[in-house]
Amino acid sequence: EVQLVESGGGLVQPGGSLRLSCAASGFTFSNYGMKWVRQAPGKGLEWVSNINTGGTGTNYANSVKGRFTISRDNAKNTLYLQMNSLKPEDTAVYYCAKMGGLPSGQGTQVTVSS
Repeated sequence: EVQLVESGGGLVQPGGSLRLSCAASGFTFSNYGMKWVRQAPGKGLEWVSNINTGGTGTNYANSVKGRFTISRDNAKNTLYLQMNSLKPEDTAVYYCAKMGGLPSGQGTQVTVSS
């Protein structure tokens, strides 16, 4: 059974940082490109970033480019999202998913507020 468990969210002030993690199991993690998506209150899913299987290729939404960094550790079956210079508009539930797939986990809440 495929499992993706997100963690690392929380309440942070504007300008702060958080590091999200996504623990994967039930499939060969290193064989799949992965992505982070988010859902703000009252809005649909928004793609944030994706990474290829080896971690050498990444893409970012314009809204997070230069502030967020996606990475992965295939030995640990874990995907990461380092978020710096957070803004109130980054407030959302963050999910990880396989490229081409939909989120299946509970997500982790990120709230940016003073």
